[in-house]
Amino acid sequence: MAFGRRGRKTMISIIELSDLLLFLAIIWIMSTENTLLKNVKTVPTILLSNALSMPIIGLGTWRLNRNATDVIYDAIDVGYRHFDCAHIYRNEPEIGKAFKDLLQKHVIKREDIFVTSKLWNTFHEPSLVRNACETTLKNLCIEYLDNYLIHWPMAYKEGDELYPKDENNKFIASPVDYVDTWKAMEPLVDEGLCRTLGLSNFNVQQIERILKVARIPPSNLQIECHPYLNQTNLMEFCRSHNMVVTAYSPLGSPTSPYKKPGKYPILQNPKVLEISDKYKKTPAQVLIRYQIDRGNVVIPRSANKDHMLENFSLWDFSLKADDIQALNELCFGGRYMIMADAQGHPHHPFADEFS
Repeated sequence: MAFGRRGRKTMISIIELSDLLLFLAIIWIMSTENTLLKNVKTVPTILLSNALSMPIIGLGTWRLNRNATDVIYDAIDVGYRHFDCAHIYRNEPEIGKAFKDLLQKHVIKREDIFVTSKLWNTFHEPSLVRNACETTLKNLCIEYLDNYLIHWPMAYKEGDELYPKDENNKFIASPVDYVDTWKAMEPLVDEGLCRTLGLSNFNVQQIERILKVARIPPSNLQIECHPYLNQTNLMEFCRSHNMVVTAYSPLGSPTSPYKKPGKYPILQNPKVLEISDKYKKTPAQVLIRYQIDRGNVVIPRSANKDHMLENFSLWDFSLKADDIQALNELCFGGRYMIMADAQGHPHHPFADEFS
């Protein structure tokens, strides 16, 4: 085929443009890879009471709005190495599929990731604890958990139904005491099924009961925590007993099934926006940094890769003490996760808040 002078020039221009686009794409990929590699290397850890290192930021996996396997692939790519899971989230098999694939392809090593899961309320009966843990390990395709928590202090009726309810839509309680559940969890550490144990959604009195009988004390307490519910007193109690606090719902919880507290969503609170503008950061980054600067581990949830990267890009600033105090002063006891259907259960941790 013959080309005229204008045709040759057009063809050369197209080739030059193609080369330019390819060059720019390579630069973008290299820049992104450098950012992700930097993220992996710069994530601080916090030492648990048994000397186990826990990354100070992790990915929450509750109510992900896309396939959890793909979410984990993206999270690993961004730099997350701490994953907060639970049997009741009903996506551990999908998460395990990603773990298995990434481990087999040597993208990660098992010791590179920190995996938390939780014992659900229908498995508090001591004879059910070990099997529940083994089910979680099988679903996640790993041989041990780094951290295993009692998800809630309330025991529900044992059986296949994870949310057993009566005709009034109230959870059906089991008489099992969480103290006995804790005693059944301790051998899991002895046998290497999990490396450390903790609690979730427990109040001070309930934690004290565990501490009185524990051969292996809890090293971690996971609780809802954000400026509307700053948990200062509970944090101080935990520090006095060598327990690390993990903050869930640090951005509020838009998908919570309960009424949302406060005049504004936390991400739209004027004070949060003011501080965000001051630091030239997003409201989400300010709220996540708020937890880190108070000494808490934090597990924001996102299924969007861009949001994951935003939530993870926190290492070039910290909040000043007066800004932390300003956020603390937004507290009014505003709780997103109230477990209202379990109201009346003798071990409901927020019973006083209903009176």
